[in-house]
Amino acid sequence: MSEITIGKKMMAEAIGTFILVFIGAGSVVASNYFVMANSAFPQLLLIAFANGLALAVAITIAMGISGGHINPAVTIGFLTAKLINTRDALLYIISQVIGATLAGLFLLFLLPVTFSLPVHLGTPSLASGVSVLQGISIEAVITFFLVLAVFGTIVDRRAPRIGGFGVGLVLAASAMVAGPFTGAAANPARAIGPALASGFLQNWYVYWIGPIVGGIVAALVYNYLFREGVEKPSKKRR
Repeated sequence: MSEITIGKKMMAEAIGTFILVFIGAGSVVASNYFVMANSAFPQLLLIAFANGLALAVAITIAMGISGGHINPAVTIGFLTAKLINTRDALLYIISQVIGATLAGLFLLFLLPVTFSLPVHLGTPSLASGVSVLQGISIEAVITFFLVLAVFGTIVDRRAPRIGGFGVGLVLAASAMVAGPFTGAAANPARAIGPALASGFLQNWYVYWIGPIVGGIVAALVYNYLFREGVEKPSKKRR
């Protein structure tokens, strides 16, 4: 079997992140439609499940090609656990941000501005009364859960092969708790893509610092506590 090139891996990461952001951020715009139409549609459930299902599908599509990171925090977690080299990690993150930004631009041009611009194309933001430190902490905690799920259900050879659905469920559950306070991005690309497309960059760094910290801690915890069965990259790839 021929080795998958870095170009194909980058494409898989960009496409997977595009799927996540287009559906995830789009669900925010959709929920705003129901609000403005005075509908009683349960917004939080819509957003939580839309993001969770989108992530599950995106990971499942890309995992056979690139590993299905779809998230810079996951990629940095893999780098921390020495499951990817520095060059590939950087290329993955660039691809994820490109995919997310393209998704934001597609949302900008395809969806009615009446519903998309008031929510900044689904860009996550801190709720009133939530400090920057609280926002970073919340995002770090939910990303810790998410990256731990990646290691436990995808990376570990002992894990049941359920694609990305375990990770998607973790994101959906986290969104039900953290969504009202930070938007529950748990993913720097998910946050920065719509932010760049809409020009809404308020507290953008919260969604990089928090998830990256959470991803690194999760990788360290899994790497040192549950090391057995975790796959290592071959020396050729290093």
